[in-house]
Amino acid sequence: MEAWKRFGDAIGSHMMFIAPLCVITGVLFPDVFGVTERAVPVMFAIMTFQGSLNNNVHDVLDVFCHPRNMLAILAVTLVVMPAASRALSGILFAANPNLVIGATLEYCVPVAVVCFLWCGMYDGDLSLALATILVSTVLAPFTIPLSLKVLLGETVQLDVVSMMTQMVFMIALPAIAGVLVNELSHGWGHTVLSPTISPAVRVLLMLIMTSNSTQMADYMRHITPELFGMMGYIFAFATCGFLLGMGLSRLLRTDDATYVTMCFGVGMRNISAGAVIAAQFFPGEVVFPVMMGTLFQQMLAGVFGTVMRHRIRSSSSEGA
Repeated sequence: MEAWKRFGDAIGSHMMFIAPLCVITGVLFPDVFGVTERAVPVMFAIMTFQGSLNNNVHDVLDVFCHPRNMLAILAVTLVVMPAASRALSGILFAANPNLVIGATLEYCVPVAVVCFLWCGMYDGDLSLALATILVSTVLAPFTIPLSLKVLLGETVQLDVVSMMTQMVFMIALPAIAGVLVNELSHGWGHTVLSPTISPAVRVLLMLIMTSNSTQMADYMRHITPELFGMMGYIFAFATCGFLLGMGLSRLLRTDDATYVTMCFGVGMRNISAGAVIAAQFFPGEVVFPVMMGTLFQQMLAGVFGTVMRHRIRSSSSEGA
């Protein structure tokens, strides 16, 4: 068992290098790893369950009773970043409205479900992450059309039932199950079960990153100088998202766990939702900036997770 746990720790401590390798593998071998795409919702549900074993009912309710940090993340993700992306992409890619639409849509979608998993890996505030993802996703059928209408003048109608069904299966039910197991077992779920299945969950995260990246294969094979420029833009803006989350935490003087959650919460978006909307309502070129998020945000999460872990440990050492 100790060897199994060390295996999981090794994955977590080297995620900065593992994440880009997963992305590259998915792009290079889409036929091999694309078959796992159907299993992604199930893998998400398992990972949400494992992360929720570290929560209890009181902690989750406390987020809603004291919502300052959650509201701060939502304000930045729902208002600041979509508006900023619209303004900057409109300047840099004025000659191609499709790329502007894609770059804006990329930051109109809700907080990524996978944010919860990264927060668990780097000791973030899981209750805050879970509550933020739930609220962001519930609001998405209203905030996405409103944002696109205000920022782009575009009108879309979302499949609310499908979005809510996916959220219930991947987030709500496994999260409730994890919290209840921990509560009813008087902490056994947190102290015993969660560490036992944690290495398997980290392997699932690797599979999800690889599987999601297979969708980028066709775009990478037919890249143009203009699209290459959009790649650079998405990389830079995504990096700023993680930095903005860290800065927001420092501004609000939060603890270390909230610091981690704000970084991932502000930096990561639900790319799958964005890709579906782009493919359903807009020309094919609009999908490219959205999918670029898949290429970069997992890699950046690994980098920023490692940076935050070293910073937190250094601060703890100095405090001691």
